[in-house]
Amino acid sequence: MQYIDNIIFLILLVVGFGLFAKSLLKIYRNIRLGHEINRSDRKSERWSTMARVAMGQSKMVKRPVAGVLHLFVYVGFVIINIELIEIIVDGIFGTHRFLSILGHDFYNFFTATLEVLALLVVIGVVVFFIRRNFYGVKRLTMKELFGWPKHDANWILIIEFALMMAFFKMNAADFVLQQRGLLPEHGSFPISSTFLGPIFVNFSDSFLFFTEKGAWWFHFVGILFFMNYLYYSKHLHIILAFPSTWYANLEKKGKFNNLDSVTKEIKLMMDPNADPYAAPAEGSEADTPSKFGAEDIFDLNQVQLLNAYSCTECGRCTSVCPANITGKQLSPRLILMKTRDRLEEVGRNIDKNGKFVDDGKKLLNDYITKEELWACTTCNACTDACPVLLDPLSIIFEMRRFLVMEQSAAPQELNLMMTNVENNAAPWQYNQADRLNWASEN
Repeated sequence: MQYIDNIIFLILLVVGFGLFAKSLLKIYRNIRLGHEINRSDRKSERWSTMARVAMGQSKMVKRPVAGVLHLFVYVGFVIINIELIEIIVDGIFGTHRFLSILGHDFYNFFTATLEVLALLVVIGVVVFFIRRNFYGVKRLTMKELFGWPKHDANWILIIEFALMMAFFKMNAADFVLQQRGLLPEHGSFPISSTFLGPIFVNFSDSFLFFTEKGAWWFHFVGILFFMNYLYYSKHLHIILAFPSTWYANLEKKGKFNNLDSVTKEIKLMMDPNADPYAAPAEGSEADTPSKFGAEDIFDLNQVQLLNAYSCTECGRCTSVCPANITGKQLSPRLILMKTRDRLEEVGRNIDKNGKFVDDGKKLLNDYITKEELWACTTCNACTDACPVLLDPLSIIFEMRRFLVMEQSAAPQELNLMMTNVENNAAPWQYNQADRLNWASEN
């Protein structure tokens, strides 16, 4: 029975990481429902971009207060969880503060650094909780965040706060027990010994052992819970921000991607020697896409679906969107959120039926309306503002392309302009013979 704790720990570890791996595989499967896109070019630039934006948080600090606080939480939480290595070894083998084998001075520096970082995390999450719930930041109080998105954000902050408090309680109890000679002296705890140490000295040895071990278990189980909660949360960006920035579009913002099939058709029309009725060469495959643009998530590319999962719902894109600012329906953040909602719905359909069974729904109209799509001015303010280089505009582009090329459902103003281009080779409604009249007037 002396190994019962180790066995329970190992079972929880395997189950926790197993469920986490299952969630990641489900996300990977859902992303692969989109069509492939080649983003393997300019590798050195992509690595540099990922290091600068995802790891270095370069775009977050454009808003200094939120950027610095986010840096506290991000760096602190990630580095503190390096201690998970020590927890795993201690849990499996029954050791106590295994990393102390690295040396007394180094371990003291290591644990003291973790305590300072944990304090910064606590400060960050408390300020974020106040900003989100009481300060009234407009982009964090829009109606699109009512319900689950708001609760989700708050739960993340509460979980992180609870984990840091358990960390401090564990260290404080450990510190007092060390001072009493009941545990070997390993580590330096400047924060917990200062704030909790004076309180814990009043408790019995048995209570302190219970508190230290209870906080240790709470911290471990809490990390496993948080890790598996990520699948249901906007906090997936702490993992997916890295591939999202690596696969980001490195072309000039707003550059429209021409369809090869359309380009070849135009060239064929303009070639006087070409035979438009010639049969395709033997063995060749027709390269005309089955659908122009995007009506559902299957018509989007895999990077766009990855973007949908990577959105942290911070609203920086929406806060700078001129259409949204002037009261129109469009919210770039909501475009990504709705794409993710539809993608998750399709994923549940596949889980239930083994394959996708038509549910009579589409991303277009059932989730994203035409009014939202045509409200976009394509100014790229949203893509420029995103702290992890997500591109909601590309989804709008593709859905507009579907409306125009598949359904001929463009607004009347655009239909008039396109008719003029077709008939007059210019967007204005006058005869081609009059195109140069403006020059004769000068």
